Amino acid sequence: WWKEHEFAKKFPFARDRIVELYFWILGVYYEPKYSQARKLLTKVIALTSITDDIYDAYGTIDELQLLTQAMQRWDISYIDKLEPEYLKTYYKAMLDSYEEFEKELKKKEIYKLEYAKEEMKRMIRAYFEEARWLNQKYFPSLDEHLRVSYVTNCGNIMLIATSFVGMDNDIVTNQTLQWLSNDPKIVKASTLLSRHMNDIASRKFEQERNHIPSTVECYMKQYGVSEEEAVEELNKRVVNYWKEINEDFIRPTAVPFPILIRVLNFTKVAELIYKEGDDQYTHVGKVLKKSIAALLIDPIPYLYN
Repeated sequence: WWKEHEFAKKFPFARDRIVELYFWILGVYYEPKYSQARKLLTKVIALTSITDDIYDAYGTIDELQLLTQAMQRWDISYIDKLEPEYLKTYYKAMLDSYEEFEKELKKKEIYKLEYAKEEMKRMIRAYFEEARWLNQKYFPSLDEHLRVSYVTNCGNIMLIATSFVGMDNDIVTNQTLQWLSNDPKIVKASTLLSRHMNDIASRKFEQERNHIPSTVECYMKQYGVSEEEAVEELNKRVVNYWKEINEDFIRPTAVPFPILIRVLNFTKVAELIYKEGDDQYTHVGKVLKKSIAALLIDPIPYLYN
């Protein structure tokens, strides 16, 4: 799919990480019965990675404004308003993919895809707000930063919603989506955990280019502390977020256990990718390479009795 659409060629500025992204989604659900769900979610996270690079590093503010408006309309007829050509290519790929998903799903499952689509639109709006901050050289407060970056963070909330699309209707109901829309504690903890780890890991690289302040820098400014002190405090918060996630597994919840497992798995993959203060996705390192090889390449050793 990635090669057929020549995404690496059409978007040379974007990270070409389809293997890493497939590994990411394998961490979310590995079970054989979720094969269709894995394909769908891998395509969405791949498109999200391109989206992130368009908004974060490549597009001009005028281009991003047009794209944001187009994404909110979600109408292929709006494509003629997009310039330059790469925006048209991106927009068509996004809408075509979701149309393909809709054809693959049963009619009674479409409501889940519609919800996930609205989360995609929400993520796009948040990306544009960050782009405006950068364009205006605005330094947000920590609360402002987390309000917006909570949504843009690897598209975590949108991806959680999309992961539900391929799950059974007796597990994912309208009540489940209502639960998700209320920002439950486990989802909030998962998203903030990966947000903090992401910003700690990528802060050095982002400081070297034109980029909005990270959580680390916002914390430093708001509390008047050093970078080392800010990182130490955010790492403490990461530990506390893990405690909050674990609490939801020992208390009665409003949703079935498989729903909680998806959120947990997203968190575990994020921890692997950003562990030890490295962004293993942007700059693929030994930890991620070793994990991918162990799972997808190296044979499982056979142990004799």
